[in-house]
Amino acid sequence: MSRPEISPSLLALLRDVDTPTVCNAIEVAQKQRGFAAFTRKSMLSSAPEAPAMVGFAHTAKIAALHPPTEPPDVIKARRLAYFEHMSAGEGPCLAVIEDVDFPDCIGAWWGEVHTAVHKGLGLMGALTNGVMRDLGDLADGFPVVAGSVGPSHGFVHIRDLACDVNIMGLTVKEGDLIHADRHGALVIPPEVLPVLESSIQTLFASERIILDPASQPGFDLDKLKAAWREFEKART
Repeated sequence: MSRPEISPSLLALLRDVDTPTVCNAIEVAQKQRGFAAFTRKSMLSSAPEAPAMVGFAHTAKIAALHPPTEPPDVIKARRLAYFEHMSAGEGPCLAVIEDVDFPDCIGAWWGEVHTAVHKGLGLMGALTNGVMRDLGDLADGFPVVAGSVGPSHGFVHIRDLACDVNIMGLTVKEGDLIHADRHGALVIPPEVLPVLESSIQTLFASERIILDPASQPGFDLDKLKAAWREFEKART
């Protein structure tokens, strides 16, 4: 599947805004409420103050609760294939990993070593419903948004590559464009990309209709009603 084009200016803007803003801007772009391609449970960020992660998904599935039942050479070959898969492709990319043991995840795929390795392979960060560890020792500039924190890698091993994954209720396909931060993650529909930059600016302008008067002295219910009428005209 070919990846959609994303302009440098849009990419810079997406890295500068949070994931809730992108959720709202997608609704502006689609001219309707009801955008639903986002995570549905609370997640943890290894770097909550870091800029948002934006990139095309390189997907995989892991498990760690029980030892693998396949022969060791099969497991080793799949791990090598995993790293080959993660290093392939152009443009900003993210590792998006489903732990199939969810909600009983115990094995941290993401720690000091793997964040350094994936950063070295050119990825921008990681999104998982599974476990991260080694907080404070993770590679700088490689944020991880995870389902939980834990101390052990358990019996962690690769199960599948370049597959559809489920991250806290969000279905991610190989090559989907992801936006993620401390709030969670979403999949950006490719059809909104041509208007997403202007939609974010439209969203900012509509929010000022409420935020500006609300921060001024003398703001009261009557001024709120007047501002809200203008806001309703401007919003989706």
